[in-house]
Amino acid sequence: MSTIAAPVGRLVDEFQAGLDAPICLTWELTYACNLACVHCLSSSGRRDPRELTTDECKAVIDELQRMQVFYVNIGGGEPTVRKDFWELVDYATAHQVGVKFSTNGSRIDADVARRLAASDYVDVQISLDGATAEVNDPVRGPGTFDTAMTAMGHLKDAGFSGFKLSVVCTRHNIGQLDAFKAIADAYGAQLRLTRLRPSGRGADTWDELHPLPEQQRELYDWLVAHGEDVLTGDSFFHLAAYGDALPGLNLCGAGRVVCLIDPVGDVYACPFAIHDEFLAGNVRADGGFQGVWRDATLFRELREPQSAGACGSCRFFDACRGGCMAAKFFTGLPMDGPDPECVLGHGEELLAQRGDALLPKPSVDHSKRRSKRQRLEAAAQARGIALPPEGEPLPARPVQLPDRACDEDPLARFRVTAPSTDDPTPVAGAR
Repeated sequence: MSTIAAPVGRLVDEFQAGLDAPICLTWELTYACNLACVHCLSSSGRRDPRELTTDECKAVIDELQRMQVFYVNIGGGEPTVRKDFWELVDYATAHQVGVKFSTNGSRIDADVARRLAASDYVDVQISLDGATAEVNDPVRGPGTFDTAMTAMGHLKDAGFSGFKLSVVCTRHNIGQLDAFKAIADAYGAQLRLTRLRPSGRGADTWDELHPLPEQQRELYDWLVAHGEDVLTGDSFFHLAAYGDALPGLNLCGAGRVVCLIDPVGDVYACPFAIHDEFLAGNVRADGGFQGVWRDATLFRELREPQSAGACGSCRFFDACRGGCMAAKFFTGLPMDGPDPECVLGHGEELLAQRGDALLPKPSVDHSKRRSKRQRLEAAAQARGIALPPEGEPLPARPVQLPDRACDEDPLARFRVTAPSTDDPTPVAGAR
């Protein structure tokens, strides 16, 4: 007697309701960075003194092991500037949590490359945003093209095959897709293309950098031709309205299958939506990361069926699902409306109607352009220290500010005489 199997639902429908653990967890270990890329999604630059400690990071890794998270994407900032970076990588792999980390390559020398090549559980992603220095360096900084190429040379010489060459697509490099693929092939790497989002410092540069409509079509056609050999991180599902869906999950996975842990332990629904609107909780709270992932109100809401809104009548809605949540939010478009780069042009129409409306800004900014006072205030707040009011002099031995992004504590040398017992105001150096 034969039986008929029950129909299996589409994978995208299964993921829509969320999973017990994220498929892709991005973890930014630090905001410290030796670069200042103009499109940095986390506005990185200076270390936040509230960063998770080594022990706190290990506790998160223990949770991920229990939740059976297969691997994490580690980023920043530049994660390798953390003094405990390799200790945390080794701890993760020893606890069955694989690591893929993104780097600008500045700390990938021959010895590090050999160490990476010897591990079966660590992958590395080198960032490059131009196939030539003339295109890359205006975005990532002078000399960064040569730095990335040198790092890839070390990885190739060490026998590391299949590491990733990561490219954020802009209007200045869309014409270089074949060149990027040739570079990746020459170094034994795999090309990974991702979408430029108006997040972090990218909110200020998106209008000038995002691909033009005709370039979006060029990118789609190129991905159709090369998609099986190129990773996209499911960045381009908004382009599916051009025709066939691209390889990967054509769905916004925010809070359903992906999320972000930032350097201070805050958990956001999406790596590209670092804003209080998308903050679900913190790993330091009772319940840890698992409690946030499974019980956070925001994540529960995102896993409910979402309204198609203005896109509901579009015959391509099933293909593009209305596009990217973060891209809509930071360009000031309605969340139930079209993607700002909607291939039918609906997003452009709404962008033109914004006028002088104030756009949402990311909730964190660790860019190096902050004033000394701003940096002191951030560090003091993290340690519960009261600084004198604006305009009043600092105590006799002023704070010696760090002159490198990865310096540990801008208040380390801040010492003042302890107040009398009648004065409840906390000061630096008081114990």
